[in-house]
Formats: sequence, C-alpha cells, structure tokens
Amino acid sequence: MNEISIDCVIFGFKNGILNVLLVKHAIGDSKGEWGLPGGLILKKEAIDAAAQRTLKELTGLDNIFLEQLKAFGEPNRIPLGRVITIGYYALINFDDYDVKAGITVSEAKWYKIDSIPKLIYDHNEILDFGLKKLQTRILSTPIGFNLLPEKFTLLQLMHLYEEILGKELDKSNFRRKILKMKLLVVLDEKQQDVSHRAANLYKFDDAIYKKLSQKGFNFEI
Repeated sequence: MNEISIDCVIFGFKNGILNVLLVKHAIGDSKGEWGLPGGLILKKEAIDAAAQRTLKELTGLDNIFLEQLKAFGEPNRIPLGRVITIGYYALINFDDYDVKAGITVSEAKWYKIDSIPKLIYDHNEILDFGLKKLQTRILSTPIGFNLLPEKFTLLQLMHLYEEILGKELDKSNFRRKILKMKLLVVLDEKQQDVSHRAANLYKFDDAIYKKLSQKGFNFEI
C-alpha cells in the first residue's frame, strides 16, 4: 500500500547567515539520523493542512510562510516501502519562534546552508530543490521579508539576497533598485548598540507587499 508524506525545508536567517532547520529522528529505521521535518498525511487530511500540522507537532512552529514544492516519488526513496512525499519550503523569522524538538524527534537544530550533513533518504535532494525554488521566487515575489525582523537595514536586506542567491551584490546598485520599487518605508529610527555608524531602519509597506505578491515583479540584480 502506498503512503503519502510531507517533508519541509524550513529556512531561517540570522546574523547574515541563511540556515535550514533539521531534526534528529528518535524512532524508526532512521533513529539517530538527521533529516527534514516531516510525517505522514492523515487519511482525511488536506495536504496543506498536513504540512502545517506536521511543522507544529515536530517543531512548535505555527502560522508561517509555507509553499508547496513538488512530489518526490522514486520507488526506492525509502527502503522499507513505497512512500511518496510532498515537499514544502517555509520561511521564518528567527526572532519570532523558539524552535523545539517534537514528539518523534530527539533534537531540532539549525544548520548553515553551506554546512548541511548527509540526510536520510532523498532529503538532500528535496533541500536543494527548495533552495533553487527560493532563489527563483525572491527575484519575482517579495517573500524574503518573511526571513527578516520587522525593522531592518538595507545592508541586512542585501545580505539576505546574497545568502540566498549565493553571490556578492553591488551595494549601491542594490540600494537603487530596491528603493525604486517603493516597497520599503524608511523609519525615523536608526540601529542601536552598534560599533559603526548607525544605519537607517526600514520596514516593508504592507499594501505594496500584497500588491507585488499578487502580480509579481522582475528584480534583476
């Protein structure tokens, strides 16, 4: 009998570094190994609802940006039987959540995107696909703001794009293009407790964000 599961690539951004949340399994044939948060879909459960529930149970995360990737269904992807999994990726702000291990995992830990260990089954493939999806989406939809605190500097935003895209960007060019989109609102506030010259803080314009999320844009950088 075929089964269907959910596996989620959860991205977080902290101190200029893109991270992925991994969990160490506490039971089953994969006990003691690292993988993506996931689980089986219940018999009468919608797929998106299963993804939200799975994340809540395994990590305590709730009400986060979550988007479907695709189905991964190689016959031998799991050695004990045929399981088709629906991949998702999620974006969270580190400051909003206190991630903890859930019932079936012994540990939940953030790994830097360039330090991912060998994962169970085809989870490295799912993770790579999720990263490529994120790299494409941030150039056409302002979803990257889900990874930032409510108030941020332009440099923090640029570092976020650099981390996701895996390349260095020109500071003045990035500033010009991002401000031209009218997506940001400059605040009458500056950074605090920094050793260098304090930079202006920004937040995104909610109305423009919703508009660009619906119609998209072309952010060539």
